[in-house]
Amino acid sequence: TVHSRFDVLVLGETGTGKELIARMVHASGPTPNGPFVAINCSAIPSELLESELFGVRARVATGVDAQAGRILEAHGGTLLLDEIGELPLSLQPKLLRFLQEREVHSVGASKPEKVNVRVVSISNRDILADVKAGRFRADLYYRLRGLQFHVPPLRDRKEDVAGLVTAIATRAAQEEGKTIRGVSRTALDLLEAYDWPGNVRELQHAVERAVVISPGDSVGAREQLLDGRLGRAHGGAGQPH
Repeated sequence: TVHSRFDVLVLGETGTGKELIARMVHASGPTPNGPFVAINCSAIPSELLESELFGVRARVATGVDAQAGRILEAHGGTLLLDEIGELPLSLQPKLLRFLQEREVHSVGASKPEKVNVRVVSISNRDILADVKAGRFRADLYYRLRGLQFHVPPLRDRKEDVAGLVTAIATRAAQEEGKTIRGVSRTALDLLEAYDWPGNVRELQHAVERAVVISPGDSVGAREQLLDGRLGRAHGGAGQPH
């Protein structure tokens, strides 16, 4: 399905790996060799976000530099709109118009420019609830979700923990120049018993830390896996520590 040119909306809690899915959509889509350009809609002040997205022409105002804008930079590839739920209401009509026309009208430009780009949007918000509350335009929401994926939290997919741990440990060992032959069953049981409120991101940090401090060629000792916070969580839940 991701081979299509449909725009994609990916929803899920913080740390569930939504950006990884966005990159997979790009890599398996029709323009995998094109640019992958990301912009975080919550990290840029609203008064600057329009020019960051749509660009600005030279000599619009004194002291304002020309810039192409992220949408034009993504031409021939994929544009990632991170935290799309934080997009100001004032900009939502302009983004909707771009999605409908696939044209960018830069600030100060005399005419729009055609753009060939696939848009992948991600958010940890319940955007449909925001639509119902009037915080997000319904027409924009339905336009963004040509295809929609919901990434469940790690606590609801414990069967994925073993595979994730192995992949994370292997990559971390390569980066550290170490040899890690595997992860013990005891270690996996410990990791699978935890609810991972920080999701895949928290799991990644725990396993990477274990690889770094592991004195041997396997990840297995409890003290390698549990930092203070994770240890307290297990202790509070009645788990051995």
